[in-house]
Amino acid sequence: MLREPVGKQDQFIASYGGVTCFEFNKDDSVTVNAAAIGHEVLDNLEDGLCLFFTGYTRAASAILKDQDDKSKAKDGSIIDNLHYVKDLGRQSHQALVAGDLPRFAQLMDEHWQYKKKRSGDMSNHKIDEWYEVAKRSGALGGKLIGAGGGGFLMFYTEHKRQLLHAMLEQGLEEVRFRFDFEGSKTMIQ
Repeated sequence: MLREPVGKQDQFIASYGGVTCFEFNKDDSVTVNAAAIGHEVLDNLEDGLCLFFTGYTRAASAILKDQDDKSKAKDGSIIDNLHYVKDLGRQSHQALVAGDLPRFAQLMDEHWQYKKKRSGDMSNHKIDEWYEVAKRSGALGGKLIGAGGGGFLMFYTEHKRQLLHAMLEQGLEEVRFRFDFEGSKTMIQ
């Protein structure tokens, strides 16, 4: 309706909440399943994730339009990249179900490296610098949340204090969060 070249994954996760698997089918239907992740794994995941606001905000339209145009033009490198990232999503699900959080973090890192290949505007020098500081400070993996170019850096670590101190020294603001398993709600007064 808004004529923006975006997927529907963000709207779906906001609606359903939790750690949820979506299969976006060619007929526009969506298969939704809660990921079968144990309570202890979810607790450890939530405890090990760190989110930092980069201070950069921007509309994602230009990056997404470029990617959409390349996809519609059957640009092989973009299509291959998107298929690879889809497979990383499946591998991430398997790692979470198995409780292998270091592997999940590694897959986040790999996803971020592939996402950056889709557009030169996906990151910038400062975001790349912060990412490297985080990796040297205990982050096992991470990514920029959103379409790119700004927003939030998310990392998984088993050394949270070390990572938090390093990122605070960089001037980044931690954003505390918890998983929400209810999704969107309608409130009536």
